[in-house]
Amino acid sequence: MAQLTDDCFAFGGDLMSAEEALARLRAVAVPVTETESVPLAACLGRILAEDVIAGRSVPPHDNSAVDGYALYFDNLASDGETVLPIAGRAAAGHSFEQPLRQGTALRIFTGAPMPQGAGEGEAPDTVLMQEDCREENGRVVVPPGIARGANRRKAGEDIAAGDRALAAGRRLRPQDIGLAASLGLTALPLRKPLRVALFSTGDELRDPGQAAPLGAVYDANRATVAALLAQAGMAVTDLGILPDRAATIRDALAEAAEGHDAVITSGGMSTGEEDHVHAAVEALGRLDFWRLAVKPGRPVGLGRIGRAAFIGLPGNPVAVMVTYLRFARPLLLGLAGCTETEPRLYPVRADFTHRKKAGRREWVRASLRNGPDGAPLAAKFPRDGAGILSSLVGSDGLVELGEAVTAVAPGDMVDFLPFSEVS
Repeated sequence: MAQLTDDCFAFGGDLMSAEEALARLRAVAVPVTETESVPLAACLGRILAEDVIAGRSVPPHDNSAVDGYALYFDNLASDGETVLPIAGRAAAGHSFEQPLRQGTALRIFTGAPMPQGAGEGEAPDTVLMQEDCREENGRVVVPPGIARGANRRKAGEDIAAGDRALAAGRRLRPQDIGLAASLGLTALPLRKPLRVALFSTGDELRDPGQAAPLGAVYDANRATVAALLAQAGMAVTDLGILPDRAATIRDALAEAAEGHDAVITSGGMSTGEEDHVHAAVEALGRLDFWRLAVKPGRPVGLGRIGRAAFIGLPGNPVAVMVTYLRFARPLLLGLAGCTETEPRLYPVRADFTHRKKAGRREWVRASLRNGPDGAPLAAKFPRDGAGILSSLVGSDGLVELGEAVTAVAPGDMVDFLPFSEVS
């Protein structure tokens, strides 16, 4: 297992900006996982460990893009119809074995290999769609006006042998797997899933299904983060709820760090008497505590315990998800070997009014609808407390407001992060 760089999260200031935090994450998010060969059918969502170099061209031969007639363009009249005898037939998987002579045409179907030429340097180069032609007594009548090379797909038009078909660090989508299959591959070299240990902390927490007396709440954070980690392709070990006891927290974190690449907690990152995670991590390794200039989610802890990365998320449910998506997820993906770690934001028009402090990055829960001109508008969720988990359920994503923004008015352009972008 590789190890994080020393002092990777060190920061001596009061509040760190979100941009500096992300820059530091990018600098240290190097792959720590090993490589394994995985059958193609099990590669979806996994991270490619090595470049895939095409061992053959796709398509492997010139072929027809349509059902029609293959012929030599130079045999066509420019000012009227051309009549050519039909020399044979070729379908996908069934090529025309003989060279096609000048002055003849071949009945051809989509995907069938283009016929060879009859003379040196010669090759049929054009295909007429069947809808544009007519057959009469074994001959085809071809109209004028077709372009040279029409409806012919060239060998290697998609990928040429020797090209890089897929780049290392790519998180594989269905189309990537299809591309690998088109090259005849049966397995791919992938990064092993990042091993992540997950805890919640707090005497007030109960697992669903347990009794919840007055003062107790069910633990939503662990369920949320576990689902987010699984969605990102991580191997999650759910280690339950830690009570607010310093020794118990310290021992549990030390044991988890031994067998995992990263350890994540929620809650216990502030400086209250019952917040023990901060001290436990400092005793076991290093905690460069990022008090980020963000809302929601200022108390985010980042550091390491032994060789494992440590991420301490806030306790409020909305802050947990926001800080996971914008800070924890990029770090974890980088450690897992992924090269595209940060989500893409999309410009949309605001359909709400909002005020915020300068110097702080803020995320507003919002839904999209089409405006009168069809362009998307972002409507703010009516309630914005950090503990209102239903606000995330009722939203399509987050409007991200930068440090320089102090106010938003209807019609202003804002950056929108759809939840679908981080699935």
